[in-house]
Amino acid sequence: MKKKTVLSLLLLGCIGSIYAQKQDSLTLQAAFRGEKTVNLPLFQTKYTADPSPLVVGDTLFLYTSHDASPEDIPDVNERSSAGFFMYDWLLWSTTDMANWTEHGAVASLKDFTWRSRENGAWAIQTVERNGKYYLYAPLHGHGIGVLVADSPYGPFRDPLGKPLVWDRSNWFDIDPSVYTDDDGQAYMYWGNPHTFYARLNPDMISLKDSVVRLPHIENYQEGPWFYKRNGKYYLGFASTCCPEGLGYAMSDAPTGPWTSTGYIMRPTQRDRGNHPGICDYKGHTYIFGQSYDLMHIETFVHHERRSVSASEMTYNADGTIQEVPYWLDLQPLKQLHWLDPYRRVEAETMAWGYGLKSAKMGIPNTGVVKDMPESTGKRNMYIYDINDGELIKLRGVDFGKGAKRFNMTAAASGRCTITLRLDSQNGPEIGKVDITSTGSLDNYRTFDVKVKNAKGVHDLFLCFDNATGDVHLDWWQFK
Repeated sequence: MKKKTVLSLLLLGCIGSIYAQKQDSLTLQAAFRGEKTVNLPLFQTKYTADPSPLVVGDTLFLYTSHDASPEDIPDVNERSSAGFFMYDWLLWSTTDMANWTEHGAVASLKDFTWRSRENGAWAIQTVERNGKYYLYAPLHGHGIGVLVADSPYGPFRDPLGKPLVWDRSNWFDIDPSVYTDDDGQAYMYWGNPHTFYARLNPDMISLKDSVVRLPHIENYQEGPWFYKRNGKYYLGFASTCCPEGLGYAMSDAPTGPWTSTGYIMRPTQRDRGNHPGICDYKGHTYIFGQSYDLMHIETFVHHERRSVSASEMTYNADGTIQEVPYWLDLQPLKQLHWLDPYRRVEAETMAWGYGLKSAKMGIPNTGVVKDMPESTGKRNMYIYDINDGELIKLRGVDFGKGAKRFNMTAAASGRCTITLRLDSQNGPEIGKVDITSTGSLDNYRTFDVKVKNAKGVHDLFLCFDNATGDVHLDWWQFK
């Protein structure tokens, strides 16, 4: 093929990609205005990637990596860079697959004292064994470390003081995935562009024997997700870059040989990178991945600022997986149960909250490693950076026979008005509460207002206007 023809095709591909991304951005904006119903990115207060689900009892926990927002990158000259700036790992939880509660940074690079780089908190996986929670973390260029906690929220601590795996001759040691088989043997898979595995000892923090490098698996690039179902072993992965789809391979044994079986989600010019996380929860199977859709609301210049999405996934009778369309071509995930508004609901629980920010109380976490504490465990959070026109949406709120009052706990040096609406941001108003100064941002108090016509099941919108100064929202409840 002639050089000019190749360049022309590449140019057409770039133009087509930008057009598709712009159309997706318009779709996304229409969706959060309530004009369309599509499968939106799960989280908006931070950029997220590399989803790692873990089911504990009735709760689905989702650990993610965290792409820094420009203001959280310490070198001002790098803030417009297209590179990765990743300093910590985040935690989210849900019980209904529609509304998610943020728990902030669950661990950071600072928890590994042996590291020498201030960047590179790449894709983790957290697993449970014998009541302990093991967080396997690649520190890009420094191998794979492990942290341990007594709770899925942490605090996590480094039991080794050194990497669990590190081949200093290369930077292949990324994206660990751990699964414990029925016989109690645990395996860890990882690697880009090669696939490696090792068996773990029962302590989950040491290798049983040597590292094995597997023959190349067709379309494999990185990000393995290793698990077992109905006697078959699966390895989901990010397919050959770029763009990356979500591919998978199957085997009859935990160590292979692996047969590349197809795509869970095909590569598309609407995306660039992807990364799978797969779990069964309450009778459903979910595939988590990522896109750049949230970033495309603001810019089509490429940056590594990703956002996590999810879809249900279906197996065929022979164990193969049915392909899933692109995230925005799907309807929202089915809500598994209605939200109870008569119990305490954290302000950081939402189905949508684009433009808002969140933080743990008492921790000025800017996203810069030197400003981060070590893993703190579960801490109360608040929502802030509230501007006119922004909102919090909650799906499927069951008011039953009717609510009478609404309470919001907040601290403020400024003020804002919260208008409570049903079904859309322009839907029926059921109440309005004015948040006024509480004297300081450390002084939280409850604001109370009467509500009317709040009966049955509706989506609930907390719509903000008249915002001035700083307002921190803690939690709310109907009565």
